[in-house]
Amino acid sequence: MTVPPEGLPLAAEFPAAHREQWQHLVEGVLRKSGAQPADGEAAEHALTTALQDGLHARPLYTAEDSAPEPGYPGFPPFVRGGRAQGAAVSGWDVRQRHADPDARRTNEAVLADLENGGSSLWLELGGDALPITALPEALTGVYLDLAGVTLDAGAEFVEAAEQLFKLYQEREVSPGAAAGSLGADPLGLEARTGEAGRTEALLAEAAALAARCADGYPGLRALTVDALPYHEAGASPVQELGCSLATGVAYLRALTAAGLPVDTALGQLEFRYAADADQFLTIAKFRAARRLWARVAEVSGAEPQASAQRQHAVTSPVMMTARDPWVNMLRTTVACLAAGVGGADAVTVLPFDSELGLPDAFARRIARNTQAILLEESHLARVVDPAGGSWYVEQLTDELAHAAWAWFQEIERAGGQRAALGSGLVGERIAATWAERSTKLAKRREPITGVSEFPNLDEQSPVREPAPAGPAGGLPRVRRAEAYERLRARSDAHLAATGERPKLFLASIGGAAAHTARTTFAANLFQAGGIATASVEGTDPAAFAEAFAASGAPVACLCSSDQLYGEHAAAVAAALKAVGARQVLLAGRPGDRREALQDAGVDAFVFAGGDAVATLTGLLDLITDESGVAR
Repeated sequence: MTVPPEGLPLAAEFPAAHREQWQHLVEGVLRKSGAQPADGEAAEHALTTALQDGLHARPLYTAEDSAPEPGYPGFPPFVRGGRAQGAAVSGWDVRQRHADPDARRTNEAVLADLENGGSSLWLELGGDALPITALPEALTGVYLDLAGVTLDAGAEFVEAAEQLFKLYQEREVSPGAAAGSLGADPLGLEARTGEAGRTEALLAEAAALAARCADGYPGLRALTVDALPYHEAGASPVQELGCSLATGVAYLRALTAAGLPVDTALGQLEFRYAADADQFLTIAKFRAARRLWARVAEVSGAEPQASAQRQHAVTSPVMMTARDPWVNMLRTTVACLAAGVGGADAVTVLPFDSELGLPDAFARRIARNTQAILLEESHLARVVDPAGGSWYVEQLTDELAHAAWAWFQEIERAGGQRAALGSGLVGERIAATWAERSTKLAKRREPITGVSEFPNLDEQSPVREPAPAGPAGGLPRVRRAEAYERLRARSDAHLAATGERPKLFLASIGGAAAHTARTTFAANLFQAGGIATASVEGTDPAAFAEAFAASGAPVACLCSSDQLYGEHAAAVAAALKAVGARQVLLAGRPGDRREALQDAGVDAFVFAGGDAVATLTGLLDLITDESGVAR
């Protein structure tokens, strides 16, 4: 083995690689794939992925892709973390959420969490959730000087805080040992409910509570800047960041107007963001959020050490599914990893069954253990800012920060977050974003495993008690899977009424090599709407007609290669129509054969990129009418 001269890197023994060489290799791959010829930067651009907010993820990032200097961990602009040591000393705060209205069961769940890896609690109080007066019972046996408590009581945050203060006194907890957040969030509540009448009074109450915490409970934060109302309404990461920034600025103004010094006011805020399964976008979002807030603190005249944003990450409710909920374990694992790598101070992993109702003990254990495995076995927190230095992450962080700052400025020009909520600016902009994303979901450009892709019609979903509904009346709450789950619910109703699911016949023309790709595609598509499929293989139109009549299905779909379509599709479609098929579909794009196929009896075409939700809705309408089951 040749030892390189001192100071000469090992890579010096290899020829230098250039971007142009890589682009040339991409050109060759694109040609082989049948894509349009492209060269140079055009070839590289062909592999670029469009993200929301006009951002793009390129296929290759190098040192040539410049981004602002992120600084050091624990120092402004805090891109690399709010603390110099990151989570390396004690890991992040494992914060479990509880919303069970039964105080005894909540207490059992709380103790189980704290005894098995949880380090703090997030309690939903008031309304349909745990009564505020039941807080002492729910926290029986909890060492309040060791476990932080975060409250979420909506408009009743003062009453909830008083209950907690009373507990601290009764249990002789030192004010300096109390930790957590009292959860006052008047603007978040307005976003949730649409009610603006009490916001001004609630802001004044929140400011008074913040002054009390600053004077007597230094480890407690009075206000939460919760971005979940915007995320759950369908906001993009940029919109989520901009709304949180505008809300934080509004609270900062209210606190300083009430007499708190700016550094003290900053210390009374905790920010809550969603973490989803797009790991790089989530990492960049948390890093960009700290950079943006550090800039706000800087122009507000704060000292550098007071400018770090305190972050609470919650795995995204929007990505959770009620169908095939077991896949949620994978989604929340990736989201938790991204939040930890992104530098969140506290992380809440929602149990996999959270969309079915109140989570059971097993689901809470899995959520808790997800964090334990990442912290204790994967040692995810042992490295300070593990994403630091990634050209892609640094560039994406910078792009997110600039786009979010522009949205924040637009909100400020509109009069601030409260005015933007009241005028409809926030709601309308988020609705437009969700409409665009809904189109991608409907066309399966954004697949949902277990729902729009690879559905299991025979699954037996766990049954859970209903969870508290939470406030409503303002911004909507959306989920990626909701359109498909509505279709599946119609299928369930059909099954309950008739004893069988809506049914579709697949005419698989030719041998397996010819039809398997499109037969698999079609079965996956129709089952995403709860429509069961039965496939018969062959080329004889009469045999297909006989099998279709025996199946009892009112609708059929042809599946094969383009070549065999040209030879057999017209005859098979005509034969199926002759024996009563109310609709005949064909899997694939018709090309220049559309008119001939339609003349033979093909009514519609299904293909990748088509509107799956519209197609499935139409089929269920037809099958429902056929069976006489009410829609």
